[in-house]
Amino acid sequence: MDLVKLTENIVKSLVFNVDAVSVKEFSTEDENTILIQVMVDSADMGRVIGKSGRTANAIRTLVQASSALSDNKYIKIDIDKF
Repeated sequence: MDLVKLTENIVKSLVFNVDAVSVKEFSTEDENTILIQVMVDSADMGRVIGKSGRTANAIRTLVQASSALSDNKYIKIDIDKF
């Protein structure tokens, strides 16, 4: 499965303003690392990060597990607001 699409589906299921979600993949210097940037509305930022970052860590864990099944690359997810 495409890791960006997976991340987008997970984040869109958490937020109220689905149209404001933007998920993009960026290349890094390390070829074994994928950087995924998630942009959400400022009102939904707390829902995506969660208490003490638990929701954000759960998203990272799910995407990393999916990566381990296919191409086994390290995933870094950066969550920011508009």
